[in-house]
Amino acid sequence: MLRIHFTDKDLSQVRMITSLGPVAESVFALDLFRRGGGVFGGWQRRVRDGLGHRVAGIEKLTREHLPLTDLQWLLERQLAEQAQPEDRNQERVAAAVFEFCQVAVVPYWSHTRSCLEAERDVRGRVLITVGVEGLLSSLHPKMRWTPPTLEIAGQPRRDVHLDGRGLLLSPSLFLIGRSGVLIDARRASTAPVLAFAVPPSPAVLSGMWGSWKPNEQALGALVGHTRAAALQALTDSCTTGELSQRLGISLAGASKHATILREAGLVETTRNRNTALHTLTPLGVALLQSRRVAPRRSEHRTPVKLP
Repeated sequence: MLRIHFTDKDLSQVRMITSLGPVAESVFALDLFRRGGGVFGGWQRRVRDGLGHRVAGIEKLTREHLPLTDLQWLLERQLAEQAQPEDRNQERVAAAVFEFCQVAVVPYWSHTRSCLEAERDVRGRVLITVGVEGLLSSLHPKMRWTPPTLEIAGQPRRDVHLDGRGLLLSPSLFLIGRSGVLIDARRASTAPVLAFAVPPSPAVLSGMWGSWKPNEQALGALVGHTRAAALQALTDSCTTGELSQRLGISLAGASKHATILREAGLVETTRNRNTALHTLTPLGVALLQSRRVAPRRSEHRTPVKLP
């Protein structure tokens, strides 16, 4: 188990960025490519086809190196802003990673970055709602906040003391199947980075490689003004209880609406203990615009009665 030890100063210096960039995501993607795609199966097949005869070299690389351990030096060098490898072997490995990046990550980078930006915004709202300790508690099911320590299960036994450097959080789409990765450049002026996995929604998978087939029942339930009203009420992120107040319906009814919207890929739900925070996905915003239901912020004072 990895244990990250915080001081009060560290807690005050927890920050979040959208991403470490395509190269870091490529290291994570290499690990995913080695393990098998799962829900990323469509991506894996496209990458394999795109690599062509070069796939043998990439597979050899993943047999000789475990990306999340043996390629830590590449991530740490990026964090320390040292671009050049130290020896020829590192130069060869870095070149292979960059080649993989061009096929496996760069073609999907625009959509990936949009997904990560949305995740960062969601986490920002969680921070405002429940504070930094609540944010740390909600990062991943395998991460547990036990003050003053963040414990990450499934990692080699290790204790990391931040010692006032703070912590930089970074969501990652290609870490699926893992909890996270701690990247520490071991420089007093550089905060370590904790990259944590973001589970991709059906809408994200659809946008990346068209492998998602919509749940027709869930999409059909969106027809009509009732679901549009629920969608509009979520223009400003809110909890299930707040949604019920905005719509003037029961808590159970609000929960049902949020579930249907989530199944359709229009809403993302972040849970922290007994609280669920609902936020529109980019697809949800697009649907509002296409239905000409203009988002109106801070206009939820009059309850909308749903049948």
